[in-house]
Amino acid sequence: MKKLTGVVIVLSLFYSCTTHPSLNYEKIELNENWEFSAFEEEEFYPAVIPGSVQMDLYKNNLIGDPFFEKNELSLQWIEEKNWEYLTEFEVDHSFLLHENISLKFHGLDTYANVYLNDILLLSSNNMFRTWEVPIENILEKGKNTLRIVFESPILHNNKLVHEYKYKLPSGNEPDYVKTKTSNFTRKAAYQYGWDWGPRFVTMGVWKPIELVGWNSARIIDAHTQTISIDDSSAHLETEIAIEVNYAGYYNINIDSIRLRKNLIAGLNNITYEFDIAKPKLWWVNNNGLPYLYTHQISVFKKNKKLHEFPSSFGVRTIELVNQPDSIGTSFFFKLNGNPIFIKGANYIPQDLFLSRVSSKHYEKLILAAKEANFNMLRVWGGGIYEKDIFYDLCDKYGILVWQDFMFSGSLYPDTLGFHDNIKNEVIQNVTRLRKHPCIAIWCGNNEIEVAWKNWGWQTTYAYTSSDSIDIWESYFKVFRELIPQQVSKLHPMSNYVPTSPLSNWGSADNFNHSSMHYWGVWHGRKPFESFRKNIGRFMVEYGFQSFPELSTLKRVMHDSSLFINSKAMIHRQKSYIGNDLIEKHIKQYFHSPTDFDEYLSLSQKTQTIGLQMAIESHINQAPHCMGTLFWQFNDCWPGPSWSIIDFYGNKKDAYTTIKNAYKINPIH
Repeated sequence: MKKLTGVVIVLSLFYSCTTHPSLNYEKIELNENWEFSAFEEEEFYPAVIPGSVQMDLYKNNLIGDPFFEKNELSLQWIEEKNWEYLTEFEVDHSFLLHENISLKFHGLDTYANVYLNDILLLSSNNMFRTWEVPIENILEKGKNTLRIVFESPILHNNKLVHEYKYKLPSGNEPDYVKTKTSNFTRKAAYQYGWDWGPRFVTMGVWKPIELVGWNSARIIDAHTQTISIDDSSAHLETEIAIEVNYAGYYNINIDSIRLRKNLIAGLNNITYEFDIAKPKLWWVNNNGLPYLYTHQISVFKKNKKLHEFPSSFGVRTIELVNQPDSIGTSFFFKLNGNPIFIKGANYIPQDLFLSRVSSKHYEKLILAAKEANFNMLRVWGGGIYEKDIFYDLCDKYGILVWQDFMFSGSLYPDTLGFHDNIKNEVIQNVTRLRKHPCIAIWCGNNEIEVAWKNWGWQTTYAYTSSDSIDIWESYFKVFRELIPQQVSKLHPMSNYVPTSPLSNWGSADNFNHSSMHYWGVWHGRKPFESFRKNIGRFMVEYGFQSFPELSTLKRVMHDSSLFINSKAMIHRQKSYIGNDLIEKHIKQYFHSPTDFDEYLSLSQKTQTIGLQMAIESHINQAPHCMGTLFWQFNDCWPGPSWSIIDFYGNKKDAYTTIKNAYKINPIH
């Protein structure tokens, strides 16, 4: 297929508008008629937006299924090429009458130059950020061309890595990767490889692109937070951000309340305080109903409605109690003034190729968490800030969210540009997510402090004393200054910790202090009985691997590869310990498997024994221990991992056992 077949999107006929067309605000998704090609090559092929270059290659039969057998190894060339995406669309005269017109990119992955009618609009450098660019003077009546050139993250950062003042650990990347660049890139780290998933460094438009038109005023954001609750009422505060073209008086309607405000040209922040008598509180799963209120917020000029913005909120307070006590250092949550015992798991992205995760996938998985009596999921820091639907469902089902910022197990460059990029990332994502009552805590990173203190990086990378001081100061600036300052400013009623865990499992006294990742079982090769002896104040990570069921593996492997020591199966095991530890525990609790199918089944039964032993020990030791989040809830591809639900949504044996264990509430 040659470049641009001549079919265009006619926006006057095909559009998705978030408000009634008679209003002054229109939002149109540009998701049709896309084509892609390797950069500067002639041949173009149909593309799906949102998507990724790997999926577009696969759908055009240019590569095999990335998850099949050992295809991962033969597809690494994709990450080292640049790629171009292209579409044409038409705009009619009526849309051009909007006073303000912009293109809004909700997710560009990652280094992209965007051209509208051959004019450079923006150069993106962060997968986690949204980019909005005014285009009133560029958009034309009739046909317009939108072109996006994605630069390989590997090529983009190769020189930076080699020129940096010292080598920085990027521990998740496989040994065969010569130059490890993931920590120089604001992109989902798990796509570079992890010990439960393959390496596919994606590029593409991974979230929608919107053409936005508005007149006079628009509501940028609205969120409501609970200030206080007493026996008879709750005091709340709604903050509304409104952008206007012209200074003057505007009416802002919040349900039946009308506020008349004199607004300046540009961005305005309006605060509205109110009380709810005898409120219905938002509670976690199995502690009460997660009740949600709604606001309908509108902005008017005289009697003309310019924009409306629906907003939901829960009436609740959430407090982290992390302070010295008679045991050591506490770590527990109070919801609406009541201590709660946390029961849940760590959540990772549901696919290496994020656009394939549908609303139905989210609904099925979060409902499975609810049905398993979870009251918290941890969004782990090597993945993504999840899509809005994830948090909407957690709000709906009463699942608290421990939200990591997207930093995990690595050190990051200390440059002003990198820090500015992080700052904007934090501002955008805290602003987007703070409205959700499910957000319980913000956490700066996953395991970086414990790694710096205990993983031997100083020796491995031959850091001098000066290097070590420099690295710690850089770490401090990001996770103990930059990020918490923005969280405090944007979400002042929330909780923040700089890292997880706050204590290491290396000594007995550590189990008396704060949050804990206990990996004595698995990485420390300890027996399951160690779960009964090593119980921290709040268990954020622990677990044991198992295999998915045979039907799952049959979808991605030849029958001839379905045995434990086949080359394809060995490749699919990403843990450095491999299968020996699983087999050792199988033999301890059962017997040597007679065939591959029995091996898979017994691996799940063995995992169940370990998780049950850990969870029951944590619950039985309340209030010394006030939370248990096992690793991990779900998978991003079909293979052996610590999950209890496999890539295709099949529940492993441990799911039912955990569901029953989590019925117990040790705090009344």
